[in-house]
Amino acid sequence: MATIFSKIVAGEIPSYKVAEDDRFFAFLDINPLVKGHTLVIPKREIDYLFDLEDEELSAMNLFAKSVAKAIEKAIPCKRIGVAVMGLEVPHAHIHLIPINKESDMIISNPKQKLSNDEFILIAESIKSAWENSKADL
Repeated sequence: MATIFSKIVAGEIPSYKVAEDDRFFAFLDINPLVKGHTLVIPKREIDYLFDLEDEELSAMNLFAKSVAKAIEKAIPCKRIGVAVMGLEVPHAHIHLIPINKESDMIISNPKQKLSNDEFILIAESIKSAWENSKADL
């Protein structure tokens, strides 16, 4: 049975996409801790991050790094926090969370309520930064 993330990759469920290549997909979390909270997933449906083959896990981390660098350019923050829990959706994923203090990473914090326009603006800003970084290579 396809996960919600697989349905997002297939375009069956809309998302605020910020980056994509042939193997990975990054999109804004619709219940963000902070503006710019992004999820990075493999397109291949696999439940647990550490069940990925070593090469795929390495490639996913490099993809996440490129997305994190784009988030840093688009969202004012001190760092990009990284979290992997993997219990809420049975599809491997990495949370990239712009942070200014450690408490920004507490998953039980109240979630931000953003309008569709805010999500679109944030996604476009990150996507533009990501695409520009690819052009610089």
